[in-house]
Amino acid sequence: MEAQAQGLLETEPLQGRDEDAVASADFSSMLSEEEKEELKAELVQLEDEITTLRQVLSAKERHLVEIKQKLGMNLMNELKQNFSKSWHDMQTTTAYKKTHETLSHAGQKATAAFSNVGTAISKKFGDMRRK
Repeated sequence: MEAQAQGLLETEPLQGRDEDAVASADFSSMLSEEEKEELKAELVQLEDEITTLRQVLSAKERHLVEIKQKLGMNLMNELKQNFSKSWHDMQTTTAYKKTHETLSHAGQKATAAFSNVGTAISKKFGDMRRK
């Protein structure tokens, strides 16, 4: 008999269709009047608690905004701070450092090359004036 009882117990979680069946089931006929009254009282209490929590959260959010205003923090300042922090974080990465070093070295080489080209052109113009 235990084997039959165990076969009736499902070990799989509820699926969408199962949840729909449970949601549409009418359990109120299975409850006594006393149980219904207790559940209604609990429902009212939970709704009151949720309302209170929403009011407390709203008050705390207003207080947060007031504190930020007093400190001179606004959305633009926060965005600037976030950007600055992100930029700093990026600059400290190995990839950025290597790229910066490579580009800096390439820039130095390019500057030297342009300087040499400029010197060569000046020399040619000088030679042409002398002729």
